[in-house]
Amino acid sequence: MNSVSPSAAQYVGGVVASVVGQDNTLQGKVIRGPMQASPVDPGGGGSFGNQQGPHLGGVRAMDANTAGEPDEVDKLKAKLMSAWNNVKYGWSVKSKTTFNKNSPVTVMGHSYVLNCEDEVERFRLAFVSRLWLTYRREFPQLDGSAWTTDCGWGCMLRSGQMLLAQGLLVHLLPRDWSWPSAQEFADVDFEALRPRSPSRAGGVPIPSFGYSSSPRTPTMPQKTPMPGDTALKRGQKTRPEAGRHSQSEPLHRRLVAWFGDVPPAPFGLHQLVELGRSSGKKAGDWYGPSVVAHILQKAVAQTSEVQNLVVYVAQDCTVYKGDVVCLCDQSLTRGMSVPEPSGSDWTSVIILVPVRLGGESLNPSYIQCVKNILRLKCCIGIIGGKPKHSLFFIGCQDDQLLYLDPHYCQAVVDVTQGNFPLESFHCSSPRKMPFSRMDPSCTIGFYARTKKDFETLCGDVSEALSSSKEKYPIFTFVEGQGPDYGLASQSSSHLHSDTSPSPAHILPTGKLNKSNNRGSLDEFVFL
Repeated sequence: MNSVSPSAAQYVGGVVASVVGQDNTLQGKVIRGPMQASPVDPGGGGSFGNQQGPHLGGVRAMDANTAGEPDEVDKLKAKLMSAWNNVKYGWSVKSKTTFNKNSPVTVMGHSYVLNCEDEVERFRLAFVSRLWLTYRREFPQLDGSAWTTDCGWGCMLRSGQMLLAQGLLVHLLPRDWSWPSAQEFADVDFEALRPRSPSRAGGVPIPSFGYSSSPRTPTMPQKTPMPGDTALKRGQKTRPEAGRHSQSEPLHRRLVAWFGDVPPAPFGLHQLVELGRSSGKKAGDWYGPSVVAHILQKAVAQTSEVQNLVVYVAQDCTVYKGDVVCLCDQSLTRGMSVPEPSGSDWTSVIILVPVRLGGESLNPSYIQCVKNILRLKCCIGIIGGKPKHSLFFIGCQDDQLLYLDPHYCQAVVDVTQGNFPLESFHCSSPRKMPFSRMDPSCTIGFYARTKKDFETLCGDVSEALSSSKEKYPIFTFVEGQGPDYGLASQSSSHLHSDTSPSPAHILPTGKLNKSNNRGSLDEFVFL
């Protein structure tokens, strides 16, 4: 699918000078681009299958027993590890992603058939407008550590940030909002698939509607189109509401600032790492999708920046409707017997459902189910990835997932400045991967603005889940309330990785595990 051109390798500054003279390999492994990082990551980038954190020469970057401020040895280890990861994730080898122009491609619940320029333009705006949160370097030191970068260990936290960012976009901005200054697509081809023949491998390339396929480094600032520029004119012709959306730009910028890499940012890495301490995690550790879901829940609960929004995390692959209602229906806490017809007493909710779609690998029976979920408008994405490589899935086409990849190291952006650049927070190079490579551990996100939306969500998602031929669905909705396990009660010694062997828990629909002594938040139901 993707052809890699070695001559397209590009390097972003801030790395060790001794490595610059090497070719496009490090320790015998091909250096891949920002959206195509190596699936085998012995030195970092992993969020699955390893609880020991990044290594360098067999030595932990941060010792598990280290308490308080790091000593000089810890600082040296962190600096060496950071330098290596800045090299590893600072390279960009461009590869071209091909889209079938006759098959619908889904992005956040909207489908596009890429057989005309207008549809390609809508797809471009939908994709590039998503927030892209990646590794950063040279940010303020994380409290209690020597880390000034999350290269090599923070990819699942970045994927979680992107999931929460999508929920905030639909919560705060119009549902059809798009970024007026969205960059042009790079490294994309649109292909009309034809019947296979002995003389032709698979398809015939067609013009890419004027979109450049030349290599481009995503971190390089691009000129913001002025009102008279050709690129913006094309978008305005097909989207007359562009002027209305431009009024949302101050809020868009404010939302991005909430994820900045500075300690005060409510959803920045500094805050998420601090909240992770209650589950035994610290800077330099790898995080699983279930633990990240609970961290996001706490981050939203403790901030005053976001109004009228709560996060609910499902238990045992079960969404308890009674718990959601108690969390969202303010009339219950006020003792009102009948809620107001306007629905003003209902708090909007992001629902996060940690699941495991198989044992060591993805159960193919659930592929169609995942497709159906991604096509729902209430779905805000999936955090998961492939083994040792976290990704944020935002859509699909045919048998491939569309994703945003956090494995690209960029310089920190000072979001405290009033007019900080936005380009590095949006990706212009779509990437796809086969469903067969998807790691079974993931967390699925949904958003409901009103009580009616929540009821519709329950029905639509239940219908999507019923598409599976397996006896046990991915997860279920049940009436009533479930037991409160709580993240804070979990001991760090009991936390397992998402792919480490653990006892299987099979919970048929409607039957609950009454024990409060769960060994791990990442012990999912094995389906």
